[in-house]
Amino acid sequence: MTMDDKKRAELMGYLKAKALWVRRETLKIHAISSETRVASSMSDVEIFVALYYGGVLRFDPKNTVWPDRDRLIVSKGHGAISLYPIFADTGYFDMAELTTIGKAGSFLGGIPDPIIPGLETVNGSLGHGLGVACGVALALRKQASNAKVFVLLGDGELYEGSVWEAIMFAAHHRLGNLNLIVDNNKICMLDYCKNVLDLGCIEDKFRAFGWDTSTVNDGHVIEDVYDALMTLKTDTGDRPNVLVANTVKGKGIPQLENDSLCHIKSLKVDEINNLLGVMQ
Repeated sequence: MTMDDKKRAELMGYLKAKALWVRRETLKIHAISSETRVASSMSDVEIFVALYYGGVLRFDPKNTVWPDRDRLIVSKGHGAISLYPIFADTGYFDMAELTTIGKAGSFLGGIPDPIIPGLETVNGSLGHGLGVACGVALALRKQASNAKVFVLLGDGELYEGSVWEAIMFAAHHRLGNLNLIVDNNKICMLDYCKNVLDLGCIEDKFRAFGWDTSTVNDGHVIEDVYDALMTLKTDTGDRPNVLVANTVKGKGIPQLENDSLCHIKSLKVDEINNLLGVMQ
């Protein structure tokens, strides 16, 4: 049964509103804790919104170890600050906790830690998330679980050899319950990816390694992101899936969008207040 036009329009409107809200809340968090990586946390907003508000992920904030939950492994942990307001909004913890980020005694830091309710794994060092996800996916299959594993990886992480070991492992073991999302914002820590180590066509590389591939041309069009993720969610094949989402690093922040050094740049409080005034 497919969603009728009216329900779909209502859902898309809801998801767009949530994406705007998440962007605003992420900026507020950055105002409190300037060490947070705001540019990296803006490129993946629509992905997180579709996963958590679009019905893609199966989860229970009141039971974070529910065996039947879908797993989200956030490999690009430095770009996951936009998850904090989503976790609070969906009931993993109180909204008031967002104001404590980076403060003594808070479980919210500049890089997410699994002490945070709703977070599955350590997300600091890059290049580890996909390998962990492969182990989780294999274990779930051995348990005859129908839970899916989703992984968010930054395009710069594809420089890591451990990622390609995991890519080979997933294809060899035919982990059809594993879905990788590449946040293809085309900027790594200190420059454009094409200047550091050109990745070429990411989809071609994954196909050569035995993965099924799909692409979202604009990872900020919520309709396209939602449709692509739902396709992964309902796929019943026995090959791992990768979705390459073409995004903009620093999306919604004009002074950071496509700046080759935006990964390491912070905004001043007055800049944030000005953005909040016009971000509607």
